[in-house]
Amino acid sequence: MEKNFNPKMSEAGILSAWIESKSFAAGANAKKGAKSFSIMIPPPNVTGSLHMGHAFNNTLQDILIRWHRMRGFDTLWQPGQDHAGIATQMVVERKLAQEKLPSREELGREKFLEKVWEWKEESGDTIVNQLKRLGASCDWDRNRFTMDKGFHDAVLKVFVEMYNKGYIYRGKRLVNWDPHFETAISDLEVENIETDGKFWHFKYLLEGGETYTYVEKDDDGQIILEEERDFISIATTRPETMLGDGAVAVHPNDLRYASIIGKQVHLPLCDRTIPIISDEYPDPNFGSGAVKITGAHDFNDYEVAERNDIPLYALMDTKGNMRIDDALDNLVPIKYRGLSRSDARKSVVDDIDKLGLLIRIEDKKVMQPFGDRSKVVIEPMLTDQWFVDAKKIVGPAIDAVKNGRTKILPERDRKVYFHWLENIEPWCISRQLWWGHQIPVWYDNAGNQYCATSEEEAVLMAGGEKLTRDPDVLDTWFSSGLWPIGTLGWPEDTKEFGKYFPTDVLVTGFDIIFFWVARMMMMQLAVVEKEPFHTVYVHALVRDEHGKKMSKSLGNVLDPLELIDEYGADAVRFTLTAMAAMGRDLKLSTQRVVGYRNFGTKLWNAARFAEFNECKPDKNFNPNMISQTLNKWIIGEVAKCREAMDDALDQYRFNDTANILY
Repeated sequence: MEKNFNPKMSEAGILSAWIESKSFAAGANAKKGAKSFSIMIPPPNVTGSLHMGHAFNNTLQDILIRWHRMRGFDTLWQPGQDHAGIATQMVVERKLAQEKLPSREELGREKFLEKVWEWKEESGDTIVNQLKRLGASCDWDRNRFTMDKGFHDAVLKVFVEMYNKGYIYRGKRLVNWDPHFETAISDLEVENIETDGKFWHFKYLLEGGETYTYVEKDDDGQIILEEERDFISIATTRPETMLGDGAVAVHPNDLRYASIIGKQVHLPLCDRTIPIISDEYPDPNFGSGAVKITGAHDFNDYEVAERNDIPLYALMDTKGNMRIDDALDNLVPIKYRGLSRSDARKSVVDDIDKLGLLIRIEDKKVMQPFGDRSKVVIEPMLTDQWFVDAKKIVGPAIDAVKNGRTKILPERDRKVYFHWLENIEPWCISRQLWWGHQIPVWYDNAGNQYCATSEEEAVLMAGGEKLTRDPDVLDTWFSSGLWPIGTLGWPEDTKEFGKYFPTDVLVTGFDIIFFWVARMMMMQLAVVEKEPFHTVYVHALVRDEHGKKMSKSLGNVLDPLELIDEYGADAVRFTLTAMAAMGRDLKLSTQRVVGYRNFGTKLWNAARFAEFNECKPDKNFNPNMISQTLNKWIIGEVAKCREAMDDALDQYRFNDTANILY
């Protein structure tokens, strides 16, 4: 052995030896008739690079799989990558632009997808190699991709089955719309950022010049303002959306407006009137207590509109500009058509001011939704999309956890799971992209739908008519929601599926309990009527040493690959494990890694000492034959250590396991 431990050299050689000997293969080291133990890796994006969250998550999985493998279980740690629809499409489009090649639109769908597959073959294994560098003992020969043929076929089959059972439908609902990518996106892809904004206060005049007595009181019930008004005051952070207002809402207990509920007000700049309605949504103590309801461009307003049968008026096109089309439902006044949202806002405010209906403008901090990749303001948009009617399939997923067939640890995260599922809404599963699982629905000239796993099958269903396929692709959470069964060969009745499904443990972060964990539970129970895993272990976040979330903008990101290069994978893994108290965020610093690197050095030196003194394994060693007191004590301490470690790991007390060793 070398005098000084060189992690780069040693770990690379050890990894090669492991892979060549197939030490990580499914069933490696399994005893005859052994029980199975399987874990599905949460598939990282194919565009991704290893970050500290990946390092932490995969270290915990690796500990569990190695612990079961060394005890003779028939283990499988299934690796793979997610095709990452919008992220991958963005990477490839950017690459085309950098290389001055034809754009996506110029190439067309088929040629563009060829470019994506070329990129995937060239660059798609980056994160796989980084996970290997971490020491992850996955069965790398079984690596899967959510767009490989077998998995793709499984996704289409599930869609068709769910469609035929009435679980999937096409409809019009409000979604997060990214005007840059021109697609619906999930809540997880939206960043709400506090920005400097304004609060515009407008007058909406009552129809026909009607008036009412407006009375305002203080907390003691004393009248502080009483006047006759011919208007109701509303406030908004988005004046351009007032062109699509469908109503003004006030709280039913707000006595200031009790006499005008049911009356009509004239909508400024528009040749129409809208009603004043009563609803629980407005807060009488915030602003004027009256809220404009623009159901087609605000999620809260959408719910109010649905409850009160208020019409929805879409104002914007797919790029987030004011509509210019001649459709009958386009109520945008001619003057504002084609304007960007910001230009429309300025123009609307100026015009309302000219009418004498602008009361005041106040500065205000507002939370604005931005696309996490596009960095543009997300627009709530009323669009036609495909949805899973989640209420129809959510019951078994709730029952499985309530009845203990699937355990969620820590216990407190059960509340998060139940909160999401007990208040579930239709799940938008379509995306207006080219890269992904194209929705298996075809249309005839009359707009009739034919859902099938292939075009040939759809044409047969349509009696030979010419059909056009739906251009949208599926949300990546739909395909990743089938990860356990899809990677094990379903719908074929494979040996692996019979042996390793349901899986034993899912190790994941709390931020995707709803987006991934709950959806895997719902979908797999709907498809194969089995829970996909017995236990869900939810780990905490890795933060910086001061407890702040790691962020590039704060400059406090610790790169696991840099730490591995400097101190070795074992030091990084041991540090993360030693700090992995259940449910408690980690406060990570380089000094902690240095400390555990030093612990590794002690073990290296101890091994060198043993080698120097020609200590060799004795194949016939029998601990029961040991007679010397010191040796008996050593053997006893090792046995106690192993017993304590087994007990700790059995309860997912990873930090206790590390500290027992330390």
